[in-house]
Amino acid sequence: MTEQSSAEQPWPVRVVSQKINAWIGRLGWIWVDGQVAQLSRRPGSATVFLTLRDPSADLSLTVTASRDVLDSGAPQLSEGARVVLHAKPEWFAQRGTLSLRADEIRQVGVGELLARLEQLKKLLHAEGLFDPRRKRRLPFLPRRIGLITARASAAERDVLSNARRRWPAVDFRVVNVTVQGPTAVPSIIGALQSLDNDENVDVIIMARGGGAVEDLLPFSDEALCRAVFACRTPVISAIGHEPDTPLVDWVADVRASTPTDAAKRVVPDLGDEIRLIEQARGRVNRAMRHRVEREQQRLDSLRSRPALAKPYQMIENRATDVAALRDRAARALTHRVHRAEGDLTHTLARLRALSPAATLTRGYAIVQRADGHVLRAASEASPGDVLRVRLAEGELAATVTTTDEEKA
Repeated sequence: MTEQSSAEQPWPVRVVSQKINAWIGRLGWIWVDGQVAQLSRRPGSATVFLTLRDPSADLSLTVTASRDVLDSGAPQLSEGARVVLHAKPEWFAQRGTLSLRADEIRQVGVGELLARLEQLKKLLHAEGLFDPRRKRRLPFLPRRIGLITARASAAERDVLSNARRRWPAVDFRVVNVTVQGPTAVPSIIGALQSLDNDENVDVIIMARGGGAVEDLLPFSDEALCRAVFACRTPVISAIGHEPDTPLVDWVADVRASTPTDAAKRVVPDLGDEIRLIEQARGRVNRAMRHRVEREQQRLDSLRSRPALAKPYQMIENRATDVAALRDRAARALTHRVHRAEGDLTHTLARLRALSPAATLTRGYAIVQRADGHVLRAASEASPGDVLRVRLAEGELAATVTTTDEEKA
């Protein structure tokens, strides 16, 4: 047969099957880890058939082993158990199917599972999936809450009843999934992605009741932890009871100790909120009353001031001051005038005493020549001169007839 096929030279089915078998045969013997989804022990048959499922994906393979291999390696094996087996892939050309032929089967114990979980925990922590800084705050009052839980489970009843008791108008979108067994992880991841894509869902709760370590293993699966980390919507993990801490608790934004605790965290208590509102209203009322009383006291204080209590008092006081100043000015001016009048009278008296007119009143006269020269001696006049004689009252005109120069 040619190495390449074409429309003109196609390969027969047997050739295709042979080539597939050749490629699968190159893989050789391998160790495989998985979860037993189905175990079939046919009576009288030396061959045991198992369906091995991937814990994190919806994938499975058929495994065949002899009864002696199963009894020697895992005599108590049951469906849902984790196993590690040594097998070789085989291609059955007649049926066109792939299966694994195992020559050793080991059931994974609890101690080994816990050790694997511890290693996975360290790996996820190193990658930052547990970083508290990336955890988102829950909304105060979500529009709709997504709930991932088993159908008709106690966890579902606890979350719904407690949340509605706290906030009667709460809206839930419940997605029932398988929370235990081989199909649990793919079912939970699908529900998580569906709720995360719902624009109306503001927070997602994953709830499950308590159980053994093996029962809670799906919530420590690496694929589920990474799916929770990739969610845009805040996630609350409410798995098991208080001592149970699956790895998804570390990745989720909020860890609730129980489903009831998740209901208390996701919505506020209506009664508490009403009391808080009443308390806030009381504080506001007291603050307003205190403010009004304080402002009223300020107004009363302003109104009690003289400027507002007796607005004309200032004018009256100023009028009184003006009147007093005017009286003082009048008295000072009168005193000044009186004093000036006395000074004037005194000065006038002195002037009068010194005035020639006062001398004339005593009987004296002033003799002047026609040119106004005052005669002080008889020799200053000649006979025939016309003289002017000024008396205390009136004047006389005189002509000199004789002069007498006798000295007094």
